[in-house]
Amino acid sequence: MPPYSYSPWRPSPPLGPPRRSARQAALAMWRGVDTAPLERERAATTKSANSVMPLVLKDLRIDNRRAELEIVKVWNHLIDPTITKHAQPAGYRNGTLFVNVDSSVWLSEIVRYRRKEILTLLRHSFGADFIARISYRVG
Repeated sequence: MPPYSYSPWRPSPPLGPPRRSARQAALAMWRGVDTAPLERERAATTKSANSVMPLVLKDLRIDNRRAELEIVKVWNHLIDPTITKHAQPAGYRNGTLFVNVDSSVWLSEIVRYRRKEILTLLRHSFGADFIARISYRVG
């Protein structure tokens, strides 16, 4: 056995924080503050656009607005033009379509004689589950 034993060189793990880059050192010197820990923390909390966009679209209720626009298009296309001059969809929530009518005379005309016809046409276009009822109001 030789008087000394040979072991291959193995790198040891670095001790302490990682070395600063030249950019970080220059900025720290210029600002008088070491911002490396803040930059590492900020980099760890950033999120990709793919993970944020569904939440933003949900907060803006884009799907509801798209459905309301589709309802207005179908309303203007299917319903009698004399009714569409005096009544327009104002909103949609939980299966109820809210329609604003410009006068109480037209409100009673629609509610008494045309309510079922309008509901049938819209249910045929969107399905019975989507539009369960229509609420008319003067507005």
